[in-house]
Amino acid sequence: MAKRKKLKLKKWVYFALLGIIIIILGSYYGIKKYQEYRYQQTLEYKIITHGYSKEEATTLQERLNEEQIISILDKEEHATILSLLQEKYFLFKNLDAYIEYIKEEEFDGKLSEVIAIINTHANNKWYTKEFTTNIQLKEQMIVNKFYALDESYKPENLKTISLNYSYGKEGDNQLIDYAYEKFLELWNAANEKGYYLMVTSSYRTYQEQSEIYNSRKSSQGEKKADQTAARPGHSEHQTGLVVDMTSKSEPYAEDFSQSKAYEWLKENAHKYGWIERYPENKTYLTGYSPESWHWRYVGTKAAKIIHDEEITYDEYYAYYIEK
Repeated sequence: MAKRKKLKLKKWVYFALLGIIIIILGSYYGIKKYQEYRYQQTLEYKIITHGYSKEEATTLQERLNEEQIISILDKEEHATILSLLQEKYFLFKNLDAYIEYIKEEEFDGKLSEVIAIINTHANNKWYTKEFTTNIQLKEQMIVNKFYALDESYKPENLKTISLNYSYGKEGDNQLIDYAYEKFLELWNAANEKGYYLMVTSSYRTYQEQSEIYNSRKSSQGEKKADQTAARPGHSEHQTGLVVDMTSKSEPYAEDFSQSKAYEWLKENAHKYGWIERYPENKTYLTGYSPESWHWRYVGTKAAKIIHDEEITYDEYYAYYIEK
């Protein structure tokens, strides 16, 4: 009798253990399926199911937010998108324009150039788009072949540049007061190194620029005039933040690029907030041939970035301000 009870007990234990095992296995399977379900809800899973690798999914999540990622999942240009993301000045808002430009132009150069061209609107013909310059930005306002000042704009607190540092008559050359202060700092630093800088032109009114441009247009035609002079409203000189300058030893603009004074300015002007506005090899972004004599005040912080990163003010504005 005792033996039969023992057997029944063992049978009960066996079924209990079997039940526990079934529960454990079922739980494991259930947890695994739940984990799979949860993973399928993740952004990484969605990215991978659209053809990206796990490593590429990680890159996308590091560089973009979820909304941006969702918006690109149906795009076919995976390799191009990933390459563009590696570029320092990439702006997501311009992604479609980057891709379109590469396709339409059959571009096979550096992607950094595509980024710069699109960011600065230079994929458009000069003057075909016009934006209003934000004068509230003061020394960081932009004026170029797309951004224009109103005809009535005249900067406040203009100061006359002393004839010690400028050609012409007293009052011919002016700068906004804070730009003039930094110009004097720049001038003194250059003078200590033996370079005597001289301003040949500075602030111009809208009307004065109009006369210059129209004169060249009449004598040379519009195409040539656009290469050598800004249209009225599009001239940086109207900002009161610009000087055209050479030196006493090299007074002519065409000679200044070969001077030691110019070399010194390229290396040191940013310390005082000044930049070379139209440098070499950047005509495709600025619309102007190199002008070694044209210097613009943008403030020391911006000038340092522009100098150190070897970019134009157009590129700086697009990435650090306009973005």
